[in-house]
Amino acid sequence: MSRREEYEQKTEELLLPVLSRRHFDLVDVEYVKEGATWFLRAYIDKEGGITVNDCEDVAREMNPILDELDYIDGSYTFEVSSPGLGRPLKKEKDYVRNLGKDIEIRTYRPIRHEKEFYGTLQSYDDSTVTIVTEDDVELSFAKSDIALIRQALDF
Repeated sequence: MSRREEYEQKTEELLLPVLSRRHFDLVDVEYVKEGATWFLRAYIDKEGGITVNDCEDVAREMNPILDELDYIDGSYTFEVSSPGLGRPLKKEKDYVRNLGKDIEIRTYRPIRHEKEFYGTLQSYDDSTVTIVTEDDVELSFAKSDIALIRQALDF
């Protein structure tokens, strides 16, 4: 396990009880470098959507815990955020949350002369994703062929 993965996993473990008390969901944790700065980001959600105040409350409770345990080498900025509309589906719970919803899939290489597909998420497993298009055509994709999968944005 990489250092980045260890930091993310430890942060998830610490966040879960904090979020559980508030009935929030943990969407993801990432430890990334942007420019010269490292960021530890927690993406949270709840039924009806997360607010700025929700993010602030979680950050206020987590900051002393992170300071006390000090398990991350070097300096970083801790942020708590909503997952955002265009967030990719990464984890099992992302797929569960989007079953029956419209999603967008972009593939690395053309499949049937196309690289972008839209449809309702019908099913998924460890290696495949199946959607049903608006024409009632069922399409299955190997996860290894998928460059991006996210909830379709309808404006």
